[in-house]
Amino acid sequence: MRSRFVVPIVLVLLLVLLQFQLWTGRGSVPEVAQLQKKLNDQKEANAKAQVANERLESEVNDLKEGIEMVEERARQELGMVKPNEILVQIAK
Repeated sequence: MRSRFVVPIVLVLLLVLLQFQLWTGRGSVPEVAQLQKKLNDQKEANAKAQVANERLESEVNDLKEGIEMVEERARQELGMVKPNEILVQIAK
């Protein structure tokens, strides 16, 4: 008769122990939720950093190639020339 009560009691104790670990131990539900929030925050920060990196890369490319663009625009719109050059304009 005693063994009949021992098995359910042991099973209930195991269940309580597992529940305790689930809610307070390593890898518990609150800890996983906190880590998930940190992960989402980090992904958001990474996305913002990626946008900033792309903008900076674009600015660097503009600076590298920008001198040629500025020179071309100065020649076409303002009629500027380099030293020892002759400007020839054809009027319509």
